Amino acid sequence: MYNYYRVDPSVVSFAKGDVTGDKVPENVYLTGIRTPDSPFIQNITLVVQDGRTGAYQSVTLSENAGYNPTLFLGDFTGNGVDDILIRIESGGSGAFTYDYVYSFINNNPQLLFDFNAYNEQFQYDVNYQDNYKVKVFSKINNLTYLIDISLRDPEYLSEIYDANGKLKSPIEGFVNPLSGLYPVDFDSNGVYELMAYQKIAGRYNADALGYVVNTLAWKENRFNLQNQNVAISGY
Repeated sequence: MYNYYRVDPSVVSFAKGDVTGDKVPENVYLTGIRTPDSPFIQNITLVVQDGRTGAYQSVTLSENAGYNPTLFLGDFTGNGVDDILIRIESGGSGAFTYDYVYSFINNNPQLLFDFNAYNEQFQYDVNYQDNYKVKVFSKINNLTYLIDISLRDPEYLSEIYDANGKLKSPIEGFVNPLSGLYPVDFDSNGVYELMAYQKIAGRYNADALGYVVNTLAWKENRFNLQNQNVAISGY
């Protein structure tokens, strides 16, 4: 008997390319259950249809609910076979994203990048300093960045500093988890790198100071930090 209240998954994103390595392109889908009158999608699942056999294989994502799920196919490892980049927006005030990169060679799904593992690995300290500076320390590579906030609104600065530019009390900011992961082929060799964005916040999340921008490249069977920049927000 048909259940009128059942909601079946539908295709929410699609791409086509050879992800198994047999030179025959696959149909690659993200399926999910749409929420009535809302862009929120649940049970987002990666589904690959083998181009040669027509067989379907599905992969359950650890974080599988959110907004605007997208697919990108490209070679991230340099083996000449497309990998699968998945991005899902959390929709929360922090604008976090849930990002994955899968290899599907020989119909064997392997997780190459997971946003949770990235967030655990890339940690930072953010501390306000005297003289209208904020120090950002990146633990993974022991680099320190100084952000000059002297051009911020005087009312904002007066809440934090005295007339001599001394901190009234210690203030810690924070760096958000991953909030954007983009494929970029920096050296135009057909192999993509990952550009990861994380927002630097001051006293609260809307108090944006800039972004940490990490470039990750595949080396020795994992994504490694290739380059790091801090982009400053304008005031």
